[in-house]
Amino acid sequence: MVDERGLVDAIRRHEERMARDPDSLAFAQLADLYRKTGRTGEAVATCREGLRRWPHYTTARLILAKTLLAEGQHEAALGEISAILQTSPKDVQCHRLAAEIHRRAGRLDAAVEHLEKAVGLDPGDRESTALLSLLRADAVPGEGAGLGRVLRDETFITLAFGTLCLEQGLADEAALVLTRVLRRDPDNAEARAQLEAALRARSRRRG
Repeated sequence: MVDERGLVDAIRRHEERMARDPDSLAFAQLADLYRKTGRTGEAVATCREGLRRWPHYTTARLILAKTLLAEGQHEAALGEISAILQTSPKDVQCHRLAAEIHRRAGRLDAAVEHLEKAVGLDPGDRESTALLSLLRADAVPGEGAGLGRVLRDETFITLAFGTLCLEQGLADEAALVLTRVLRRDPDNAEARAQLEAALRARSRRRG
């Protein structure tokens, strides 16, 4: 559990430090503390003000991207991540975040591209490897079983069947079906939402 008192004390110390030295790089840590306590507006403002002084401070730009993503400003977050990748193309965390944003927008090919780069840079990243397989839709869970055979039949690649799989606790199968639905219909907002729900359920199950 997050130590809220500790976060409040840390914010106060960083605010005092910034008051003494407005040019301090500590603005990034302060912004991240604001983000962790849900003060996203202050986090964004603090990052942007600091980046005006230190435009090449990658850590601050990444914190800004995470905060914008938490606020639902996906394209703005992607813009910050893209700026980092222009100068740091091997930043694994940025590739993961870019993949998440593209996935949420239904741009699965772009998400796959970033996940491929993340896995190439960090072959031990099992979560990105598993997501990559799902988003490529190149793996059928339980392929030899009855459900595996069903999932190879395009007749069952529908939003309704994906939702049914999710309701039955079959998160991997739901994610695979919904991914294939989105590949046919990238603008299907309900399929995007259900895919995110399936991925969250899958993540909870794996701990």
